[in-house]
Amino acid sequence: MRILLVEDDPEIGMMLKDYLETENFEVVMAHDGREACDKFAASRFDLVLLDLMIPVVSGMDVLQRIRKDSVVPVIIVSARDSEADKMLGLGLGADDYITKPFSVAEVLARVKANIRRFTQYNGDAGQEGEVVKAGEIEMNLADYTVTKAGNKIDLTAKEFEILKLLMQNPKKVYTKEQIYSLVWKDAYYGDENAVNVHISRLRNKLEEDAKNPGYIVTIWGIGYKLGDMS
Repeated sequence: MRILLVEDDPEIGMMLKDYLETENFEVVMAHDGREACDKFAASRFDLVLLDLMIPVVSGMDVLQRIRKDSVVPVIIVSARDSEADKMLGLGLGADDYITKPFSVAEVLARVKANIRRFTQYNGDAGQEGEVVKAGEIEMNLADYTVTKAGNKIDLTAKEFEILKLLMQNPKKVYTKEQIYSLVWKDAYYGDENAVNVHISRLRNKLEEDAKNPGYIVTIWGIGYKLGDMS
């Protein structure tokens, strides 16, 4: 598994690189945003670890460029810990957000979880499997594809898992804590922004009018559920 590590602090970069390599990951370093974009375009990676405060091209701009062409998992690792920064990063398509200072064990756990989810999301196509439908949306659980009215919709792995959870349980209302625990496979520490932003991104991709959603509806004071498509 190949990881693109974008970090301008040499001490932090080498610490992460050495630790990940002991876990048999191949790590390619980039020290600024332009180098990160060039290396990502020139090769294939299974995950990107991305600092935000990097020179030449900002981390947010790097993330946007990656998301134009790829749904590869991106984990932001940054000292910027405000709610606004987290919401912006997740809103631009990051799969996870880790604030500095961090535990290398936590980074490793998040890396493995995101790669495992992405590998499953991009699993072998062509196997016979269940197709779940809701209105014009069809989700094929064998080849991890989603279409709306026959048109393919590109989702990140976490977006796919959230939608699958709701579509497979159309009558159930899920709290944000439940969605986080079931999709992120991690304990919920009250950071609801990750769920909110991914729901918002899903609505932008699925709904005719994201401000008046029909597929993913809010049950105020509780959480989210699949809309009634009957």
